[in-house]
Amino acid sequence: MSNSALLLANMNRQIEADIESRIRKHQEKVRAVKQAISITGLRSSVPYTAVAVGDSWFDYPLVNDIAIGQTDIIAQLELMHDHEKLILPLAHHGDATTDMMTQAKQQRLIGALSDENNWLNGKPDVIFCSAGGNDVAGDQFGKFLNFNDGTPGRKGLNSAKFATVLNVVRLNYETLFDLRDRYAPGVRIFAHTYDFPTPDNRHPICAGPWLYPSLKSKNWSVLQGKKIVADALKKFRAMLMDLQSNSSNRFSVIDTQGTLIDPDYTDDWSNELHPTGRGFKQLARKFDPHWIKRLQEDQVSELPTS
Repeated sequence: MSNSALLLANMNRQIEADIESRIRKHQEKVRAVKQAISITGLRSSVPYTAVAVGDSWFDYPLVNDIAIGQTDIIAQLELMHDHEKLILPLAHHGDATTDMMTQAKQQRLIGALSDENNWLNGKPDVIFCSAGGNDVAGDQFGKFLNFNDGTPGRKGLNSAKFATVLNVVRLNYETLFDLRDRYAPGVRIFAHTYDFPTPDNRHPICAGPWLYPSLKSKNWSVLQGKKIVADALKKFRAMLMDLQSNSSNRFSVIDTQGTLIDPDYTDDWSNELHPTGRGFKQLARKFDPHWIKRLQEDQVSELPTS
């Protein structure tokens, strides 16, 4: 086995071990709540349960420490106590929708949905999904860009090429809907839009940059690149909103675009793709009231009529 293959195998084993640890910790929390209910008989403040799948906006591995600042949306949500929630974190940084919907990860999700030890009522109350950004970011971003040859009005984003990747992302979301319908019928899926980053080449030592190199290779400046990235993310948002418009998808979009608007964007953005702890907290504040309100509306609409 080559060194690169060995490194990849070791990394995959570490990821699986990490996910298994997360599942065990989640099940311990669920078991404790069940025991409390059995002792007290009180169900008035039973936590919601959820499973989270997707990318680094739900699983950002750098400086994820309450003492310094929780740095992903799921970590932030768990700190918001308007209503306690038990979230099983299956998301993993770096995952595109094509990763999320591989056979192995589909089976992992099916196993989690089917295991009653993970839930208080036989299945999760909601499914959170953060996915789509990594299908575009990185070296492949350049595939969707026109070259800046100085032509007035020249658009940076090649809309026809970008539509091809959006179709793939859409298909993977629809695959998630199919899994939900079979293994957790009726459970609403919540996704989110991505806010507008600045492709300025900032990145941690261990990863990135994800946008600037492609823009530079096609002769676009950082300012022009910011507009190009915003164009792409608005098209991604439109695709999600179209999925939401079909009520049978039981799918809701939490719109985070336009949340991080501080003039000194480095207060809100840690690098090209990831907000700071402060930024993630602002995004999580969009989540909490939205998904709980929508879940309660679903519950009322499903009450039997007399």
